[in-house]
Amino acid sequence: MLKKLFGKKETSSNKVELTAPLTGTLLPLEQVPDPVFSEKMMGDGIAIEPTEGKVVSPVDGEILQVFPTKHAVGIKANNGAEILIHIGLETVGMGGEGFTAHVAEGSKVKQGDLLITVDLDLVKEKAKSTITPMIITNGDNLTIEKESHNKVQANSEVVLKVTAK
Repeated sequence: MLKKLFGKKETSSNKVELTAPLTGTLLPLEQVPDPVFSEKMMGDGIAIEPTEGKVVSPVDGEILQVFPTKHAVGIKANNGAEILIHIGLETVGMGGEGFTAHVAEGSKVKQGDLLITVDLDLVKEKAKSTITPMIITNGDNLTIEKESHNKVQANSEVVLKVTAK
């Protein structure tokens, strides 16, 4: 009995469910108009065309990096999955304008915690797109299952299930 209980616990800690980090329309990576993402050069995942400028943590974990321009954030989930949320396309050129980080490297976060706020109108004006990829960058050691949704609400729908091999 105890072995079964511990076995279950171990299995569940290897699997994390990532909720949508933004509210908007869910897109497959293949539809992202940037080959770095659409050809999965950085890893597999999903993308969201946001309707609101609040980016929340899709998982419990630790902030690995907040880019100096605040256009991207890296998170390490409790099962070891490394997640990159890249807000908009070609937004690095904005130099941080329109982005406000609410976390720092090393911060512990819970699913739903506010990570970054972004002025989507400014991104539409100054960058290529507001489409925001969420990539699992160390997917070689993980199994990634994608959930099917059209519209997603931040921190509501599970969009990815990631299991350590």
